[in-house]
Amino acid sequence: MARTVLDPTKLKDWQIAAACEKDMKPLAQLGADLGLDADDLIPMGRQVAKVDALRVLARLRHAPLGKYVDVTAITPTPLGEGKTTTTLGLVQGLGYLGKRVVGAIRQPSGGPTFNVKGSAAGGGLAQCIPLTPLSIRLTGDIDSITNAHNLAMVALMARIQHEANYDDAELAKRNLRRLDIDPARIDFKWAIDFCAQSLRNITIGNGSKMDGVPMPSGFQISVSSEVMAILAVSKDLADLRQRMGKIVVAHSRAGRPVTTADLEVDGAMTAWMVDAINPNLLQSIEGQPIFVHAGPFANIAIGQSSIIADELGLRLGEYHVTESGFGADIGFEKFWNLKCRYSGLKPSAVVIVATVRALKMHGGGPAVKPGLPLDEAYTRENIGLVEKGCENLLAHINTVRLSGVRPVVCINSFYTDTKAETAVIRRIAEANGALAAVSDHWLKGGEGARELSEAVIAACNEPNAFKFLYDLSLPLRQRIELIAREVYGAKGVSYTDVALEKAKRLEADPETSSLGTCMVKSHLSLSHDPSLKGRPTGWTLPIRDIMVYRGAGLVVPVAGEIKLLPGTASDPAFRRMDVDTATGAVRGLF
Repeated sequence: MARTVLDPTKLKDWQIAAACEKDMKPLAQLGADLGLDADDLIPMGRQVAKVDALRVLARLRHAPLGKYVDVTAITPTPLGEGKTTTTLGLVQGLGYLGKRVVGAIRQPSGGPTFNVKGSAAGGGLAQCIPLTPLSIRLTGDIDSITNAHNLAMVALMARIQHEANYDDAELAKRNLRRLDIDPARIDFKWAIDFCAQSLRNITIGNGSKMDGVPMPSGFQISVSSEVMAILAVSKDLADLRQRMGKIVVAHSRAGRPVTTADLEVDGAMTAWMVDAINPNLLQSIEGQPIFVHAGPFANIAIGQSSIIADELGLRLGEYHVTESGFGADIGFEKFWNLKCRYSGLKPSAVVIVATVRALKMHGGGPAVKPGLPLDEAYTRENIGLVEKGCENLLAHINTVRLSGVRPVVCINSFYTDTKAETAVIRRIAEANGALAAVSDHWLKGGEGARELSEAVIAACNEPNAFKFLYDLSLPLRQRIELIAREVYGAKGVSYTDVALEKAKRLEADPETSSLGTCMVKSHLSLSHDPSLKGRPTGWTLPIRDIMVYRGAGLVVPVAGEIKLLPGTASDPAFRRMDVDTATGAVRGLF
């Protein structure tokens, strides 16, 4: 294929993608190779299709499940460590070995795509294509989530205004009942799929009484919406519809939750999601099928590809490779204790992506800052920094082993790494109960991932004793304490007065006491503090607030100062993007 004449050290990712897109499999062939009928595909242009998931799953409900592989990582630098690239590389590597393999990745958010981190399409010779549709809008799933979310806000704001302006008799004439919504207890924000720090805290309703009720408000990034979480965990349309009506948007003055069903907007919100529930079918640059479904940001959201996409992949392939956001402390922990619990699926293997670059940072290397050149320490051999940084790797190995699964450490090779540096990582990983493999998928594609693929096959053939970290009957604060101590390495947990009061109330409420626990925490450290690298000890996890996503079935403790709407950096990616006006091709995506 085209990969044999492409050199990632000399070409940008978008240039590689453009070259490989010329050799893409036609949709019909991609579907047929996957075992899909023509009627199973819903074409969304010439290069992308949706799969009629409910139709296919109904037909394959008795088909055996393939091997289930999750890809997670160590604590990354702000630049990321190639987790999606490794997911694509592993899919291509298994394909290179002749395995029938399917991948599932999360849809890129406009926030990082146009900011500093770039699209989540992989990189080098391990990419998902076509790049531009994947990175910009795709088939409109995130647009649908944004609109469904904001429709709930529209309904809420309109009801507050009407209740403020009309007495009960007038409301009755308009076929409305008074919900007595407390404007000081609004649980929802508006959604936008960009990094826009100036919209985190705003005031709305300024003007006359016809312009709404004045109150503080704000925005969150769309992929952190509960609607996105519902898409990730729903098993079918009926499940999604039921969950949509449970979303709590506010509270009454008496303290009663006000839901989307109370506002009678849940059905209309679901209407936005009818198409979005079907996973998107794309392909790797070596022609393997890739489902793209649900969203990123495991630090502020569930951060998983969807249960529906994973079940499709497991029914259609011998191996199915999915990814979880950021490090094993947050992405894999949610895959383990939330996604697997809701889906009933159990992993056959778990891959932890590690890089020499990140381990040097955790070992005490200079700060890695987006938009600035890397310090020379990251391109010169320094075995001492790598060895010290492996303390962070060991924490993630221990987390995966807590689940009862033996991890596979993927040493995601950069061409500046030395053999001595990767040998240190392999030695430490294997000495602590993990398999280890160096992978050159970025440079060589599937062929470069052969060693990793063979290690994953070996891990899949080992029996494991997969188990959850906690039972849902365990009280909320004990769960938070368990995650903080066993996964993050904290010495304990502290609560603000607001968070403590909420925790006690949630534990006493039968409807919320058994919801899953979805932590919100910095992805840049095992702790809540992004400046603490390596494997911090002696620190306390501060819980400042607790949110409730009843529709998604989640209680969401918020640790530290993390924001639900990231900010745009001084040198964002959009400065380097443009369009070829003769062809319409987008240039500069990465």
